[in-house]
Amino acid sequence: MKLGTLWQGRCWRRPTLVVTLVVALAVALLAPARAGAQDEGYTWVGTWATAPVVLPPSQDGAPQGLGPGPVRIQNQTVRQIVRTSIGGSAVRVAVTNFFGTRPLDVGAAHVAVRVDGANIDAGTARPLRFGGQPTVTVEPGAMVVSDPVELGVPALADLAIDLYLTGDSSADAAGATYHAAGLTTSYLSTTGDHTGAAEFPVERTFQSWFYLSRVEVLAPEGSPVIVTLGDSITDGTASTPDTNSRWPDFLARRLVARAGNTPPAVLNVGIAGNRVLSDNAGLAMFRQNTDGPAPPPPNPNAQFGPSALSRFDREVLEQPGVTHVIVLESINDIGMAFESESPTVEELIAGHTTLVERAHARGLQIYGGTLTPFDGAFYFRDAGETKRQAFNAWLRTSGVYDAVIDFDAAVRDPAQPSKFQEAYHSGDWLHPSDEGYRVMAQAIDLALFDER
Repeated sequence: MKLGTLWQGRCWRRPTLVVTLVVALAVALLAPARAGAQDEGYTWVGTWATAPVVLPPSQDGAPQGLGPGPVRIQNQTVRQIVRTSIGGSAVRVAVTNFFGTRPLDVGAAHVAVRVDGANIDAGTARPLRFGGQPTVTVEPGAMVVSDPVELGVPALADLAIDLYLTGDSSADAAGATYHAAGLTTSYLSTTGDHTGAAEFPVERTFQSWFYLSRVEVLAPEGSPVIVTLGDSITDGTASTPDTNSRWPDFLARRLVARAGNTPPAVLNVGIAGNRVLSDNAGLAMFRQNTDGPAPPPPNPNAQFGPSALSRFDREVLEQPGVTHVIVLESINDIGMAFESESPTVEELIAGHTTLVERAHARGLQIYGGTLTPFDGAFYFRDAGETKRQAFNAWLRTSGVYDAVIDFDAAVRDPAQPSKFQEAYHSGDWLHPSDEGYRVMAQAIDLALFDER
């Protein structure tokens, strides 16, 4: 069965991919009756999300991009682990082929609560269907959402999502749609359909997410949803793998532990290397200024992903139930410029102001995070520090954002404000340590997410 998505394919780029309302209504009618439970005081909201980029095809078996390589999924099952933020009484999964130029054939799909490693709780195992069918073809540029399945999904739990991919992920000349820095072990099977297998036959592991966009749960109406938009510092780069030690993870734990409120979901759409103003084309400048290897052919969707401005609608505004946004981004706009005057602070301010205006047009609360120190990082320049300080001063005083979260003040060294405190950085003077990420989450006033 072939399905697209009316609201989150690449419809805005490729009009031919727009799915007709008739198909969307037909899919809704085929879904189990529980899908209408929002009329009973429940609604669908995201509990986990990620932001896709392109994994370029491997050249002669060489490593691909930021992840281990080469990763090739060919007539195999991939078991991917994601951490929920809030729980719910039912679940559905969004599968994306956003950057693909060939159809993605899913021969079977499955969801279960993970116990440890590749092991699942057999009592929670549920097959996923799409419009009532066990298989689905995701067209290029499209995303599909599975039918709902009844499953008590706990908050802060690991879900195992199995996708049996009957084709070859390396066959698409454009590359595969994935998220590089998953920082969570995924499992690739031996040949064949092993969806839902209690004894999963692991051929290899890696720490990226392939073809996943988000996981939704059926939660009480009015459940807030926070989307965290950012770069590697939001993505969790340099945090300990398999520990969920990104600052959005620590924030989710704080929110769930808080008594007396419906906890907000926390959706992390950070992308390592991302910038507000520019797409991935700056990778060439990045490597030229660090004496690295020659850059690959330009692909604005690879590795660092589309700019925050260009992905804001798709990855923030279109998340189901979104109520709040936290933006922590522009250290790469500054750092990757090296000595260049552009982008100027005024250009950065204009970009952030646009994000705020677009959020406000949807009635969302949007909070800005001050840029953390980077003195000692490979791309630190005095000119960049001047820009960072000027941008942070604007953020703290302008009132453009609905509130300011002072991440900079939480982690900087009081004796050297251009640097991290020693215990709070991971060793590269750019990315926090696990403790640094925890401290960043502690700096967030949870009252920002109370009903207004």
